[in-house]
Amino acid sequence: MFPYDSTLLAAVLSTPQSIPDVLRILQTIDAACADADGLKWFNWLYLQVTQAVEARVAAGGFTDPAWLAQLDVQFARLYFSALASSLSGQPAPDCWQILFHSRAQTAIARIQFALAGINAHINRDLPQAIVATCQATGTAPDRGGTHYNDYTALNSTLDSLVETAKRTLNVRLPGDALPPVSSLEDTVAAWNVSAARESAWLNASHLTAFRPDPLLAASFMDMLDGFTAVIGKTLLVPVP
Repeated sequence: MFPYDSTLLAAVLSTPQSIPDVLRILQTIDAACADADGLKWFNWLYLQVTQAVEARVAAGGFTDPAWLAQLDVQFARLYFSALASSLSGQPAPDCWQILFHSRAQTAIARIQFALAGINAHINRDLPQAIVATCQATGTAPDRGGTHYNDYTALNSTLDSLVETAKRTLNVRLPGDALPPVSSLEDTVAAWNVSAARESAWLNASHLTAFRPDPLLAASFMDMLDGFTAVIGKTLLVPVP
């Protein structure tokens, strides 16, 4: 779709092992993408979020920073995997394909692309990332424990970043002004990162309970993907 897609594919085919690895891949995507590419604006926001997580991990701002770092890596891998599948012509989750297939639609605002990516990444990917992190660290997604408290401690930072991004990205994809009155404000206002992350933790608990039954776990993930795709379609309705 874009002449630099081969560069993006090469970047996301590598598997990050640390937060610095994640940042390098995000920075490569950011540098390659044109401003008129909707992917750029989700990736731009995700880069800021990851930088904030890295800074807090480095500052010892969590009870178990190693667990949060593992979650950050597991989480990013799912975004990179979805993008790699799409760029390779392979099936990707529906909630991600909605964004990837809309990358060049100039009637969609930059903030819509950013929120559609957050929607796909939190509502579908984050439960999987939490489960993968728990498996890697021998823990469980218990609500109210140390890891849950570290996890929710990020909410205020993430909400603040998203609110700032809403103001910065509230333009059409090419950068021109949006109409003075549109339904976009209501759509954007309805999105809440903290609430979505709380649902993701709960869904991780469900997914953990379903692990002994692979078919049930797969059905649950299909349900999450379908639900998230519906939200994504709403977020990416072109602005008149």
